[in-house]
Amino acid sequence: MQVNDSGSELQGYSSDQLLEYTPEVALQTEPVFERLRGVVPEIEWLVHAPYVGAINVLKTKLNAVILAHNYQTPEIFHGVADITGDSLALARQAAKTDADVIVLCGVHFMAETAKLLSPQKTVLIPDLEAGCSLASSIAAADVRLLRERYPGVPVVTYVNTSAAVKAESDICCTSANAVEVVESLGVDRVIFLPDEFLGRYVASQTSVEIILWKGHCEVHERFTADDVRHYKEQFKDIEVLAHPECPPDVLAEVDFVGSTAGMIEHLHGSNSKRVVMITECSMSDNVAVEFPQIEFVRPCNLCPHMKRISLPKILRSLRTMNHQIEIDTAVAKRARRAVQRMIEIGQSVTD
Repeated sequence: MQVNDSGSELQGYSSDQLLEYTPEVALQTEPVFERLRGVVPEIEWLVHAPYVGAINVLKTKLNAVILAHNYQTPEIFHGVADITGDSLALARQAAKTDADVIVLCGVHFMAETAKLLSPQKTVLIPDLEAGCSLASSIAAADVRLLRERYPGVPVVTYVNTSAAVKAESDICCTSANAVEVVESLGVDRVIFLPDEFLGRYVASQTSVEIILWKGHCEVHERFTADDVRHYKEQFKDIEVLAHPECPPDVLAEVDFVGSTAGMIEHLHGSNSKRVVMITECSMSDNVAVEFPQIEFVRPCNLCPHMKRISLPKILRSLRTMNHQIEIDTAVAKRARRAVQRMIEIGQSVTD
């Protein structure tokens, strides 16, 4: 690891493979750093910049597009990404491009979703080990067993799942449109997978009976109601925003509940001067670039899977065309149908 003068490590960098920061690199990347100056220390930028420059040159040569989830670090999100946002929005936007190669800077299920919607494109993920506690909390066999236990009850599956699980589902949803998707089925009850807390939030917003699965996001489940009360006691003027993957007692204490995209949309209409976003820490760093007038109090719960993606790994992925996402044809066909059923509902779909 490269260690800066403050003693913090720059994740993903090997000291014997660092690219050189040159005057040419400085000139090439100066506009990017001007945007990031408030969230990335200059001493760290000296390490990031050569990779930002090399990646941006190589992706053009390869006709590649880089997708970065809201939870990626700022040097990726603002430095090399062509499309940013939540997982489904990334996949949908990538499908509309004429790129030959998609590099997904996120976690594995997101790369699979991108492949589902862009089956003819090469989809890469820089680190195969970038997983997700929600996606790993349920398998296709579990869905089949639930169908046996609740015959005839439709299965609504959160997009934070593997393609194999999506393939066993009737329809997918995001945190933003989960209530709409559930109610669109016109039934009295549904099986909602796999996030228990998101499912409980949906149940509080609809009369449809929700059959839950005990899957949790390891980032969001760590937040507590005491955390929220502490923020409000410490900062009397703070507005607290939370993702619905948080526990119910957390959501009961906050000022706004919404998806990652929903939080950003909310801030566009907010007059708040100080905000805390109860979600993955890097989101605050990325949003702070867009809202310099707001002071963001960082909750600093990091997703270890998202943080497996780094600039050196992105560059290596482009150079080697690894790791390519492949999905069994039969599984992909069924999973794609579940995603497309959601899209056909017609409302903007963001998680």
